Amino acid sequence: MSNERQIQDEDLMDVAQDHEQAARLRKALKVLAENPKVGGKLQEMAQEVLSGRMGMKEAIETPGYMDALGDRMNQIRHAAENQTAAEREESRAKFAEWQKKQDEEEDRERAERDGPSLNLVTGPRRGGGRGHR
Repeated sequence: MSNERQIQDEDLMDVAQDHEQAARLRKALKVLAENPKVGGKLQEMAQEVLSGRMGMKEAIETPGYMDALGDRMNQIRHAAENQTAAEREESRAKFAEWQKKQDEEEDRERAERDGPSLNLVTGPRRGGGRGHR
């Protein structure tokens, strides 16, 4: 998939409420597309959307893809229900660490995207750079 065209955040604005949500959605799709543990229809859907061959809205309306998402959510729910108290605590700690990293990365990306550009090109000053009289 590395040689294929990749959609940008703006391409997801038909389903996202704002640019940050679009960025998070694209990032989530990328994780689904690249994680070998995902596999099947869910991974296929993410790859189709990221490549631009299918829009997110179309993917949402495709029963096979939404069935795969529902199945995965049920697997996650069942796994969570069958955890021991120690496993739950370990999962919470891992999630908290992961969430902290995600927040830091989002803050960094937001600062890069919204911050002032250091590559501003300006024209010559009026008056040839001489002081005001």
